[in-house]
Amino acid sequence: MTNKPLTYKDAGVDIDAGNELVERIKPLVRRTQRPEVLAGLGGFGGLFALPAGRYREPVLVSGTDGVGTKLMLAQQLQRHDTIGIDLVAMCVNDVLVQGAEPLFFLDYFACGKLDTDVACDVIAGIAEGCHQAGAALIGGETAEMPDMYAPGEYDLAGFCVGAVERAELIDGSSISAGDVLLGLASSGPHSNGYSLIRKVLERAGDAVIDGEDATRRLLAPTRIYVRPVLALLRSVAVKGLAHITGGGITENVPRILDAGLDAEIDVSSWQPGAVFDFLAAHGSIDMAEMRRTFNCGVGMVIVVSASDVDEAIGILNDSGETAWVLGRIVPGKREVRYV
Repeated sequence: MTNKPLTYKDAGVDIDAGNELVERIKPLVRRTQRPEVLAGLGGFGGLFALPAGRYREPVLVSGTDGVGTKLMLAQQLQRHDTIGIDLVAMCVNDVLVQGAEPLFFLDYFACGKLDTDVACDVIAGIAEGCHQAGAALIGGETAEMPDMYAPGEYDLAGFCVGAVERAELIDGSSISAGDVLLGLASSGPHSNGYSLIRKVLERAGDAVIDGEDATRRLLAPTRIYVRPVLALLRSVAVKGLAHITGGGITENVPRILDAGLDAEIDVSSWQPGAVFDFLAAHGSIDMAEMRRTFNCGVGMVIVVSASDVDEAIGILNDSGETAWVLGRIVPGKREVRYV
């Protein structure tokens, strides 16, 4: 008996579907392009030329991240059009806190069986995130891996590169006692703490937040702060920036402080909002755990001199952000104090 010749498709990998996806996403990718991009999709590597004369001593800043188990909520609801925004946001906001402008982005999409409609929705979100950040989507990888992922499951990773003038790097070294902490409002938990969030949702059942299905509300995409913060950097001497991700304010703000300094946070200066009230109540989560797991309504913290506070808040609010005085820098032990 002669065995039937096997094909890659017999093994679960559809090359034609992958080619179809590339053609479908080309218009999405074109929307993100910058003049520095030298080639479109299809090459072995993305090409990006730093603009001649713009930098004297350019420093490239790179970042990579995913969106964690927030993906499971997207897959549960079959809502795939915003999770790509989360992916971009987690990377570009990290690059931004060094003072760098995000230049280009690459994505990695892995699945068991490629559904081109789902993948196209995901990549449309990635393209939208890149558009919001001003970064070019110059490449990516779609990996179809049968038996590695269950039907309907996929995973994402993102990679971003930005640039900043060496003399304009922000590293927190100029922060001193008396400086002021500004908060920028988040859109929700962003893309952190979702393993705990899913436990809370299991307890809560068919719960709502402000009249909206809780699971759907918790899919709100991560806010991208690139354009407002870059506008701020052009006018104000920002001393430090902290992207509030896993670990919350408690763990992230000390990363930009020198020994001998504390961040004193005025807890009366803002209200975390209905999403965080819901999580705390339905999960019986104490406040210390909330602050160490979630951003609690603060997506980014900015450190400026006291004399620059009014100008900084004005620029940020004019850019569409909600900014306020969150606290101040005081002598201490490189910790966060909540007062």
